[in-house]
Amino acid sequence: MSSVIHFITIDCSDAYAIAHFWSKVTGAPLADDDFPGDPEAMVKLPDGPPLLFVQVPEPKQVKNRMHLCLEPSALRETEVERMLELGATVVDDRRKPDGAGWVVFADPEGNEFCVLRSAAEHAVTS
Repeated sequence: MSSVIHFITIDCSDAYAIAHFWSKVTGAPLADDDFPGDPEAMVKLPDGPPLLFVQVPEPKQVKNRMHLCLEPSALRETEVERMLELGATVVDDRRKPDGAGWVVFADPEGNEFCVLRSAAEHAVTS
């Protein structure tokens, strides 16, 4: 017996706004029935379960115990700049001189996520 992950759910204070941010991050669309002010909004990823954003009354208070790790299709440095332009903030820079490592970001509501090296960068430095 087993279970399948149906959604990856993220609590937030503004479901539509944060889903819109993640839609830009992933390049995946919001669900057709999502609009500003909705208490839930979904980003429909092309592979794997969708990201479901659910409005909750309490603000985020501590570090996430689980987070998303993103492998960009472009160079990591290009993706780092793009995340900053989208409104993410750097929480911790764990890049190493040899090209290994990652950058920890927070989305506009403080949810942490990481940007890793691209597959091409990983293949060159492995």
